[in-house]
Amino acid sequence: MTRVLVVDDSPQILATLRLNLRARHYEVQVAPNGAGALTGTAEWHPDLVILDLGLPDLDGVEVIRGLRGWTEVPIIVLSGRAGSADKVDALDAGADDYVTKPFGVDELLARIRAITRRVPADDAPSVVEVGRHSVDLAGKIVYGPAETRVHLTPTEWGLLEMLLRNPGKLISQRRILAEVWSPNHVAETNYLRVYMAALRRKLEDDPSRPRHLITEPGMGYRFEP
Repeated sequence: MTRVLVVDDSPQILATLRLNLRARHYEVQVAPNGAGALTGTAEWHPDLVILDLGLPDLDGVEVIRGLRGWTEVPIIVLSGRAGSADKVDALDAGADDYVTKPFGVDELLARIRAITRRVPADDAPSVVEVGRHSVDLAGKIVYGPAETRVHLTPTEWGLLEMLLRNPGKLISQRRILAEVWSPNHVAETNYLRVYMAALRRKLEDDPSRPRHLITEPGMGYRFEP
């Protein structure tokens, strides 16, 4: 049974999520503050943490940094902070996804399913399906329908590989630019738009309505299997 730790200072949200998650066979614990998040994670070892940023004792971003100092447990931020700077700060600190309040329970549950079915990096498959294409991560080869080869530039490959190795995870623009380009390029978001458009043309059936290479406006990108 998947263990979920919910951290929020709203008793109503804690009760709502505890009820909905337990009804779907998740094991749930709750905490009302940042100290409870850190202690609960250390003692209970959840499979997922759902974390509010506006906590009464610690800022949620500091909680994320504290957790990332010793654990890779997936973290979904659930916050009323809708500004892009808050979202980017949380993602760069190590959050895996960001859902803005008010939220739909069905959307949150979908995000939880996407995060919890991710395969650990050591066990990740070497071939990933992207629609009708197969991506051989070990061989750095992309096959289209009828085994046709799809040519990618080194930069396109770096961007695609980063997304495919983190299925379901929202990766910030800043992190992608720093790792695929360099830390000196973290403000060049136009690079990402150009290269993502090129990847979609090569891999998506309908590039104007991508199903797998998804943009989260103001935040970053994710690969949806």
